[in-house]
Amino acid sequence: MIARILALIRKEFLALFRDKKSRLTIIVPPVIQLLVFGYAATFDLNHVRFALFNEDGAASSRELAARFWGSPAFELAGTLGSEAEIAPLIDSRKVLAVLRIGPRCSADLARGEECVLQVLIDGRNSNTAMLALNYVRNIVMEFNREWIEDRGGRVMPARLSVRPWFNPNLESRWFFIPGIIALISMVVTLVVIALSVAREREDGTFDQLLVTPLHPWEIMIGKAVPGILIGVGEASVILLLAVVWFKIPLQGSLLSLYPALAIYVLSIVGVGLMISSISATQQQALLGAFLFIVPAVILSGFSTPIANMPPFMQALTYLDPMRYFLIIVRRVFLEGAGLSYFWGEIWPMTVIAVVTLGTAVRFFRHRLY
Repeated sequence: MIARILALIRKEFLALFRDKKSRLTIIVPPVIQLLVFGYAATFDLNHVRFALFNEDGAASSRELAARFWGSPAFELAGTLGSEAEIAPLIDSRKVLAVLRIGPRCSADLARGEECVLQVLIDGRNSNTAMLALNYVRNIVMEFNREWIEDRGGRVMPARLSVRPWFNPNLESRWFFIPGIIALISMVVTLVVIALSVAREREDGTFDQLLVTPLHPWEIMIGKAVPGILIGVGEASVILLLAVVWFKIPLQGSLLSLYPALAIYVLSIVGVGLMISSISATQQQALLGAFLFIVPAVILSGFSTPIANMPPFMQALTYLDPMRYFLIIVRRVFLEGAGLSYFWGEIWPMTVIAVVTLGTAVRFFRHRLY
């Protein structure tokens, strides 16, 4: 009995490693997953772009400000001359935070009173905002400790006043749940589409489809439409639950969200059809979908900031349609932004959809003939 079992095990290994595609499936995906997770999946924040609005300008306030631009975690994006310059910088994501020092800071410190340092921070990514605030607090606490030791003061010289934008209480669910709309719609659509052709090949019905008068592009449309409807439907259900059950504020309009959602799902359909057209079995299709899903989620900025990734990983994120739709869905929910603000995200998703669908048609036609 043991000999028969060992022979069967040997046969399975031989069958597995004899096939070139199986060998690649075993070796390549784990290596890719390791590289993606190793470089991109990090909750560290080591690149905080900030702007300085110093209304005082005296020596004490400059000493306090120098603590920030001298820190390796902070990068000074510029200095501001008026309060009106603050909102455009945060709205456009050019800075994560604005440090504002009041006009009487040095005078208050000279009298032994507190100087209020206000931090205006982008709260759309609550995790990143909390990490940045911890860095700010550490710098302020160190400044206070050294000030008291050097000057013998009894009152903390700097007091931190925090004002998060778009997410006043920095609730993490306001950030993550809108992103789940993009995640679930991608996973469901990709799996459904990736299995479509492979399932028919296994069942033997694909050959019957080939003898019909349908052209390859007509077959592709027939395969794509159910996936599009399922993807949009799943996203609609999650959106409804986010608003009704989890009480996530929807500041924007659905008329701004759904055109972008349709383009996003179409780009995912293109990827799914590419996988389906080159897969001979459902197992290969599932492995191909998995190979795409995990890196796509990590590189999209769903949970970890793209700015923290190495430059070559940041370049790869531009090939990920989820990256663009995440920006759109979160801006619609938290900012109330309209469709006109999303052209910079819509056109890359459109290009990805056109390229993937065109490539899928070419693969599909090659398999036909």
